[in-house]
Amino acid sequence: MKKRFIDEQSIQMLKEQEAGEKTADLCRRYGISQGTFYKYKSKYGGMEPSDAARLRTLENENGRLKKLLAEQMLDAAAMKELLAKKW
Repeated sequence: MKKRFIDEQSIQMLKEQEAGEKTADLCRRYGISQGTFYKYKSKYGGMEPSDAARLRTLENENGRLKKLLAEQMLDAAAMKELLAKKW
């Protein structure tokens, strides 16, 4: 699924709605459904664009750390298997 809007653009849509523009008008102008708009609202509600950039950075770092942890657990399991064998 291709992401049409970056996080900062989604936050800008929410700011426009908070400023008083109708949700239906925003959705029509940006070419999204109201369901998509409310999904953005639940994810980015109350955020500033700088917060979204920080969130993206933290998500990337979290993914990298999860990958490292999985590799370490795999190495530990392999070592246990080797040590469990009788010589």
